[in-house]
Amino acid sequence: MCKVVHLTSAHPRNDTRIFIKQCRTLVAHGYDVTLVVADGLGDDQLDGVAIADVGLPGGRVKRILRTTRRVGDKAIALDADIYQLHDPELFPVGLRLKRRGKKVIFDSHEDVARQLLGKPYLGPLSRRLLSSAYLAVERHACSRFDGIITATPFIRENFLKIHPLTVDVNNFPMEGELDGDGPWENKEAEVCYVGGIGSIRGIRELVQAGELLASAARVNLVGTFSEPSVEAEVKASPGWRRVNAHGFLDRQGVRDVLKRSIAGIVTFHPLPNHLDSHPTKMFEYMSSGIPVIASNFPLWRDIIEGNRCGICVDPLDPEAIAAAIDYIVTHPQAARAMGENGRRAVLEKYNWTVEANRLTDFYGAISHDKQAVPAV
Repeated sequence: MCKVVHLTSAHPRNDTRIFIKQCRTLVAHGYDVTLVVADGLGDDQLDGVAIADVGLPGGRVKRILRTTRRVGDKAIALDADIYQLHDPELFPVGLRLKRRGKKVIFDSHEDVARQLLGKPYLGPLSRRLLSSAYLAVERHACSRFDGIITATPFIRENFLKIHPLTVDVNNFPMEGELDGDGPWENKEAEVCYVGGIGSIRGIRELVQAGELLASAARVNLVGTFSEPSVEAEVKASPGWRRVNAHGFLDRQGVRDVLKRSIAGIVTFHPLPNHLDSHPTKMFEYMSSGIPVIASNFPLWRDIIEGNRCGICVDPLDPEAIAAAIDYIVTHPQAARAMGENGRRAVLEKYNWTVEANRLTDFYGAISHDKQAVPAV
């Protein structure tokens, strides 16, 4: 039995991509899987996955300086066949493992270099310098690893320039996870946003759209704010009276909100890291059978309009967002058809079953030292 260890210093033990999808998939295919985390909740055994906890980091600086070392020490002690890193700050750990002759994979959840270019708290020069520095470190480390997994095809194309054994394993929904199993007639005049809440994810424009709505629609807001000042600002604005603020919800809570909502919102700002991304929430909305109101980026438009499952709008235009919400709420039959189209697209191609096969094929290639990229 091949022994696999997944390493994270920044994600929770129940992370959807790491634990729920990847670790459990590998266990189901006969791998001996351990997940090393740093959350202070102790060791455990969940769904066949051994959880090894190295303790709370106590802040970002301590996490980078101390916790990564603890993760590395635990990784070496576990003496596995294959290690998968889920955070760029673990590059030094991966290089330590390579010096010991271990097989190492890096899983790039985000296009970090482009993400740095969109950080609002950095100046233009700082963004470019940090992005360039990160690219140099990434290239140095990842060219020495045994393979790369990416969360989108766009990120895969970038990594193929660094490593020939690169495959995209997308964060598509698991079958039945968020299915909208309630009657359409039971839905409320409500739309929803699920996920991290911040300025670059369009919260200002979404709340402003609430003030402009002609219909009786309300917005179900599920998630936590990343910027306290932005949270205070939008809560003080007139549009907030149209918001149902749920805070963080578990997966069942999210499912319940999706069941009552008539559309899902994903109106991210046009920043470099967003333009070619595959936001998980977009496909989760589709999986639940509700139409999507999304930013009009070319890639997103191809998915949404190509599958006739929603409406694309200018994410910086609250009036356009409000008009899209009003249309969905006042045209229930059209909305229902869009939702059915999205659900069908997920069943046919945007689902975890397809991605799980890519993951296990990739692990087979790593296990047998194949140099060809698995079929995508």
